[in-house]
Amino acid sequence: METLYQWLGTVNDLLWSYLLVAALLGCALWFTFATRGVQFRMLGEMLRVLGESAGSGPRGERHVSSFQAFAVSLASRVGTGNLAGVATAIVVGGPGAVFWMWVIALLGASSAFIESTLAQLYKRRGHDSFVGGPAYYMERGLGRRWMGVLFAVLISVTFGFAFNSVQSNTICAAWEGAFGVDHRWMGVGLTVLTLGVIFGGIHRIARVSSLVVPVMALGYIALALGIVLFNLGRLPEVLELIVANAFGWEQAFGGTVGAALMQGIKRGLFSNEAGMGSAPNVAATAHVSHPVKQGLIQALGVFTDTLLICTCTAFIILFGGVPDASLNGIQLTQAALVSEVGPLGGLFVAVAIFLFAFSSIIGNYYYGEANIRFITRRRGVLTAYRLLVGGMVLFGSFAALDLAWSLADVTMALMTLCNLVAIVLLGRQALWLLADYRAQRRQGVKNPVFTKDRIPALRDKAECW
Repeated sequence: METLYQWLGTVNDLLWSYLLVAALLGCALWFTFATRGVQFRMLGEMLRVLGESAGSGPRGERHVSSFQAFAVSLASRVGTGNLAGVATAIVVGGPGAVFWMWVIALLGASSAFIESTLAQLYKRRGHDSFVGGPAYYMERGLGRRWMGVLFAVLISVTFGFAFNSVQSNTICAAWEGAFGVDHRWMGVGLTVLTLGVIFGGIHRIARVSSLVVPVMALGYIALALGIVLFNLGRLPEVLELIVANAFGWEQAFGGTVGAALMQGIKRGLFSNEAGMGSAPNVAATAHVSHPVKQGLIQALGVFTDTLLICTCTAFIILFGGVPDASLNGIQLTQAALVSEVGPLGGLFVAVAIFLFAFSSIIGNYYYGEANIRFITRRRGVLTAYRLLVGGMVLFGSFAALDLAWSLADVTMALMTLCNLVAIVLLGRQALWLLADYRAQRRQGVKNPVFTKDRIPALRDKAECW
């Protein structure tokens, strides 16, 4: 086990020290420039289209609404990355890591817009809903099925196995610390509950997510805002600490600016998934009148995840000063809340992390299912994958936290690089769609509609339009 951990650390250093940081920031900056800051100038439009939902389609299919697609993607985003991941980033990279989490969210939202718009363009009709994602636009848009299969394998392993082991690890640690529940029994119960939901398919996952996500997110934000208001006088001090540690001379000489940058980007990407290629899998399932609508909604999901929920966690931790390095992950967040609101804080985090991480488990599973279906239509393979996901949820309840995070970092990096190559090559198609959407809005059209005839170059690619 120690050898495996060392090997994963070496691979992580290679990927994250240079390659992925440059690729993520480069793509985010380019798409922000190419879209003229779509994530900033169309924020109001994001909020407007979020409320739209789909009716029954022309053939009577059961469709996933815009809000349900947003909820499933947010279910995957809003999880341990928001509570445990932020704490890990602050301990390893210092308070300055929070600043770089903000940067990757603000810029990365443009990458989220591009990838989800492309997923809508290249979606296909499935058995009971639309299906799509990076594997589909790699096959149809780039004409490289092998690349789609490679991505499908990477995301199925990353989300179904690695990320879900992290989620269950954190749930079990939180409940053992708050309620004294043995992690083995907690793991068994969590596995049974997971299998009960994922065997119901995308519609059951969407229904559960659309109920759980708003409740958990609003409840946590309300608690955090209460703590911020109670400590309002210390807010400037915390903001100064974050910025100073991101750029300060002392940190530069100590070499911790690089650590803050790497941790902020790693944990920020794990949390908001911008450019990773995960959210497009569920964005493709939504029934909307124009592909750009899901691009806008998924960009909004990045802001909701990082700028709201991750920031809430960071403020809760930093109101107590620079944290003790002896605590890490969810235990640090629990300790910070206990210091702010008393013993009930630890209990609240345990319940919150269960809702956050469980919703992530089922959202993560769907990303894997969509890509298993891309590789093969055999039901036996999908059933085996579901059982393996349950097995990894159980494994996560026993695994060491550091090993689970290291495995997730490696697989996340590889699938992200694969997706970034694809969206750079196909990005101008999303820009054409954005121009069409904005042209209709300037003409006074409240509900822009896209058909393949509107952009001749896309006529042979847009199967469902």
